[in-house]
Amino acid sequence: MATTTLLLATGEVLELRGELEEVAKRLENAARSSAGTLAWFEQAPDGERFGINPGHVVTIRRGLG
Repeated sequence: MATTTLLLATGEVLELRGELEEVAKRLENAARSSAGTLAWFEQAPDGERFGINPGHVVTIRRGLG
């Protein structure tokens, strides 16, 4: 399973399910939408679903998975 790693402005590191390009596209779409729109993902490996404010993402890179 492909994963993507995000570093948030808070310093928290998140490992998400999905290819880098797919995760980046979801973040870009949420950023272009109305203010406060979240990008929804599943956390690797447990699959917990959560939303991320794209304005809080500092870096995005391919994960270890």
